[in-house]
Amino acid sequence: MKTVARTDIGLLRDNNQDSYSVCELDGGAVLAVVCDGMGGAAEGAFASAQAVRVIKDRISDRYYAGMSDISLKSLMISAVENANRHIYDLSLTDSKYEGMGTTVVAAIVSEPYVYVVHAGDSRAYKITGGKLLQLTRDHSVVQRMLENGEITADEVKDHPSKHIITRALGVDSEIRADFCQENLEEGDTLLLCSDGLSNFVGDDDIIASSENEGFYKIADKLVNLANQNGGADNITVVAVTY
Repeated sequence: MKTVARTDIGLLRDNNQDSYSVCELDGGAVLAVVCDGMGGAAEGAFASAQAVRVIKDRISDRYYAGMSDISLKSLMISAVENANRHIYDLSLTDSKYEGMGTTVVAAIVSEPYVYVVHAGDSRAYKITGGKLLQLTRDHSVVQRMLENGEITADEVKDHPSKHIITRALGVDSEIRADFCQENLEEGDTLLLCSDGLSNFVGDDDIIASSENEGFYKIADKLVNLANQNGGADNITVVAVTY
């Protein structure tokens, strides 16, 4: 497997509140984590960095080749729950941390599957056969409105509630994370990103970047496109090609 990643402050923000990690696990599996912090600039960055660290450490310490699907799901969800509790407890220790939180999307690629856990609006995609498949469902106000038929897909992009999320680590003592498992075939690419990419780069451009550029240029190409389209948020991209 090949991996590439990039994070960028964007054009309008003073701080980068995104954090990510990519590492190899037992048996050649790959773990990737992307978090997008919220709160004050320093606190959002702190929350996302803490979440990435806790999730990476817990999964790296407990993952082993040949884990059953059920055990792997339990491990990934418990890692997110531990990160949530860690950030929530930190928020109670000092008033400057009050209200901080972070989204999370984490994936383990282990032949021939990808396992994904997430909370918030950071996303996981699978690029396969010239198509883009979104593996995660945004936990956001506009996603809920869309599903309830209150707004159309065309109205989502510019809706004033676009950036309001309904789940995030650290906000409450408990978190409900979603989990999914997807088959991967040779040549498929897993893409994790913060909303600084998904809000500014369309599906067609994501697919084109994966097809028209060498693999190790994907992250740079997508970050550059997000900045060309406004760059109004931090941007993080992690890609794993199977």
